Amino acid sequence: MAALLAAGSVSAQEGCGEAASVPTHHLIPANSETVHWGYFSKDRAPQAYVHSGDYVTLETLTHHANDDASRMVAGDPGAESVFAWDAGTKGVDRRGAGPMDASVYGRGAGEGFGVHILTGPVYVCGAEPGDVLEVRILDMAPRPSGNPEYAGRTFGSNAAAWWGFHYNDMIEEPKGREVITIFEIDPSGERTWANAVYKFQWTPQTDPFGVVHETIDYPGVPVDHDTVEKLPTLDGVRIPIRMHFGTMGVAPAEADFVDSVPPSYFGGNIDNWRIGKGGTMYYPVAVPGALLSAGDPHAAQGDSELAGTAIETSMTGLVQVVLHKAAAQQGTILQGLDYPLLETDSEWVVHGFSYANYLTELGEAAQSDIYSKSSIDTAMRDAFRKMRHFLMTAKGLGEDEAVSLMSVAADFGVTQVVDGNWGVHGVISKSIFPASK
Repeated sequence: MAALLAAGSVSAQEGCGEAASVPTHHLIPANSETVHWGYFSKDRAPQAYVHSGDYVTLETLTHHANDDASRMVAGDPGAESVFAWDAGTKGVDRRGAGPMDASVYGRGAGEGFGVHILTGPVYVCGAEPGDVLEVRILDMAPRPSGNPEYAGRTFGSNAAAWWGFHYNDMIEEPKGREVITIFEIDPSGERTWANAVYKFQWTPQTDPFGVVHETIDYPGVPVDHDTVEKLPTLDGVRIPIRMHFGTMGVAPAEADFVDSVPPSYFGGNIDNWRIGKGGTMYYPVAVPGALLSAGDPHAAQGDSELAGTAIETSMTGLVQVVLHKAAAQQGTILQGLDYPLLETDSEWVVHGFSYANYLTELGEAAQSDIYSKSSIDTAMRDAFRKMRHFLMTAKGLGEDEAVSLMSVAADFGVTQVVDGNWGVHGVISKSIFPASK
């Protein structure tokens, strides 16, 4: 199984070679060899070496596919290899940034300290710390079910779970409940909405290694549908499709294994539904090659991701990567960029977090402490500071001008309150800046 860099691995020089005269198109399929589950790592072996301007097709899988394996895993060789789990082995053993011997909670290798299935990483030739990586999302498409019984259909899962903002503020009994809703999506794109198929309440599930999971506490646990009651739900409701990568980013430099849940300066689990087709993300590069990974694909999500998840579904995306060297950033929108920035046809979007870089701000215990220290207040302040930086640097405004403009023309919203490092995004329309004469 492809894993961490080891002696004998392909060197960056060997992997990169000479750039072609025209951009090259790379494909990274999703299978147990090409994904890493629940973490970012600067030591992960690249799945592709690309040059600036190259295109990459990334197949991505949702970590919630085993909520209904018959619809989202069965008959799909890539998904089957990833989710394979019997009494002797798992298709992907490490699931999270925790210990491999499950010495903390006994839940499984990696302990579930990080849950997202990420495809990659992609090594960008010539990328160095201080550079900025531009990732243009050119297309996204749902991954059809591989089960002949559901041919031509795609499914996703929404978990209203224990980490959701709502969980300790419920009014109906039983209050301590987690509810899974399975949705159907049209992979052809002709139907622009998702509809609910059924819901069920999570019951204690025993994984193939014999560990009992009272709650949704470890990614990829197969749900035994004989233990749950399927009920109709959301009859007649249409959920607008907003396909996007919930998690995409470059490798951070601060630790060998970084939990995929809290987002930060390197991007990661930002969970902004705007990071979809037509959007362009800019990430500050922290390690050689940047090591771009993507996953956590969503069919739809609202701002805040209140209950804990979106409609989690498997997708394939086409991206183009463009490298901006540090020396060429002066006087551009990328000058001094040390945070993930989104550009769409009509808007600029900055992403603020409770901690701009929790890995350094919270010290040695950062990856655990972040879950108890998040605040919308500090996320809002971080978003304000980043929008101020963007307006003063990219648009040449003075501080007083930037503050006034933010108050009268920028929209700030809650990106998510469920990812450990809570998020607030700031949106400014391009239309308020007339084209230069």
